[in-house]
Amino acid sequence: MTDSSAQSTDPVVDMRGITVDFPGVRALSGVDFRLLPGEVHALMGENGAGKSTLIKALTGVHRPTWGEILLHGEPVEFAVPAQAQNAGISTVYQEVNLCPNLSVAENILLGREPRRLGAIDGRACRARAAGLLERIGLSIDPGSALDSHPIAVQQLVAIARALAVDARVLVLDEPTSSLDTDEVAELFRIMRVLREEGVAILFVSHFLEQVYEIADRMTVLRNGSLVGEYLPERTDRLELVSLMLGRELGTLEDVERRSEERKPGTAPVLTASGLGRAGAIAPFDLEIHAGEVVGLAGLLGSGRTEMARLLFGADRADTGTLSTDGRAVRPRGPRSMIARGVALCSEDRKAEGLIADLTVRDNLVLALQAARGWMRPVPRRMADALVDEYIEMLDIRPADPGAVMSTLSGGNQQKVLLARWLVTRPRLLILDEPTRGIDVGAKAQIQKVVADLAADGMAVLFISAELEEVVRVSDRVVVLRDRRKTAELDGDGITVDDVMSAIAAHDEQGTAVAS
Repeated sequence: MTDSSAQSTDPVVDMRGITVDFPGVRALSGVDFRLLPGEVHALMGENGAGKSTLIKALTGVHRPTWGEILLHGEPVEFAVPAQAQNAGISTVYQEVNLCPNLSVAENILLGREPRRLGAIDGRACRARAAGLLERIGLSIDPGSALDSHPIAVQQLVAIARALAVDARVLVLDEPTSSLDTDEVAELFRIMRVLREEGVAILFVSHFLEQVYEIADRMTVLRNGSLVGEYLPERTDRLELVSLMLGRELGTLEDVERRSEERKPGTAPVLTASGLGRAGAIAPFDLEIHAGEVVGLAGLLGSGRTEMARLLFGADRADTGTLSTDGRAVRPRGPRSMIARGVALCSEDRKAEGLIADLTVRDNLVLALQAARGWMRPVPRRMADALVDEYIEMLDIRPADPGAVMSTLSGGNQQKVLLARWLVTRPRLLILDEPTRGIDVGAKAQIQKVVADLAADGMAVLFISAELEEVVRVSDRVVVLRDRRKTAELDGDGITVDDVMSAIAAHDEQGTAVAS
């Protein structure tokens, strides 16, 4: 239920009808957003919902196509971020945007240093920085080097820097993504102090429990449009998940799954026991068997990609064990897991997958060449035969091995990336968002390929933000939330409602439980 009367105080920020257009794309469509003094307001939504665009419209990075922004009741237009900052709006981003080679004080007052006789007054600089650090309860030497402190402290230094301009509006964009539990608690303590001082805080986070712990109100965006403004105490987690995903419980269409035709093997291809990485994902257990598709579901930021990267050896675990076919393995990188028959199709095919300037042939045989080693080049005849086989199998268009990758559509690029790993004949194929950003026809083709691979005995870990898709292709569904495995759903009757309930479920202590 939308609530538009959370407080009677006049908003410090009032964004009305904000529309932002990019070439060929409308990123925001008539969005209203208000931020009151002395509140923590959570901005919620999945990837592509428009959260970052709204923040950038507020802070002068993007100029709205239509709409108006009122600050303390007066219309404002910011052409550059510096103007927003000078008006009292400061932003702390997920990636700490500071200078690690400078001191804490220099970072806090960079560009605003006290001067004496035309030169920077180091003593006054440290004294002023010490006062700002004391304001947020951070006891560190302002003269110490920033890079001598952990990332959590650097995050708090960034907040002190924001306060140095007497900010009345503080935007925190995913500030807890790299923090552990104790560090999050310290950040929340500081946020509460600032809230009591009347600072208006816009808080962006994908962690539901954190939002319910700290937020006074929530605004939900979806696909660039406003869904509504809500009070945490009147909106349960299941309703919030439904609002973010755009589906109402009880009306979600149950989709037919292909698992009835598959009989997973008894011996697991891969077993993870207590596997985890601090700051990335909490320790988890997981088994994946030959001939089955295990779906991985959760909201953006739930830890899906982090789990995939640990299993593939792209990131190194600091707890737990990993084994393939019953044999323990300590991954020294992706190549060691490729040698064990594990393949990963990354969610970011442009940055981590395809090489746009190379041909379809070169891209397709890349993983096979890496598995063989550069001292054993793939013979041209073998490469041509494999390329022709998989172009036909996956219906890659144009069917030209010499076509440059950048000329292919997104769906066909995704097929080439999938073919690259299929050429290596993996025992386990990890697919991270394999259908994101491609058309319906290509999406259906890839889903069919996944089902056929499992029917032929391959183990598949399938990751997707689209819950219907996860349910459709999976034999089991593992649910993640706040970078923890919270549930594992099995059986022919899994529905999207079941998965959503598992995402939203929690016990009295806020710990997620399986449904």
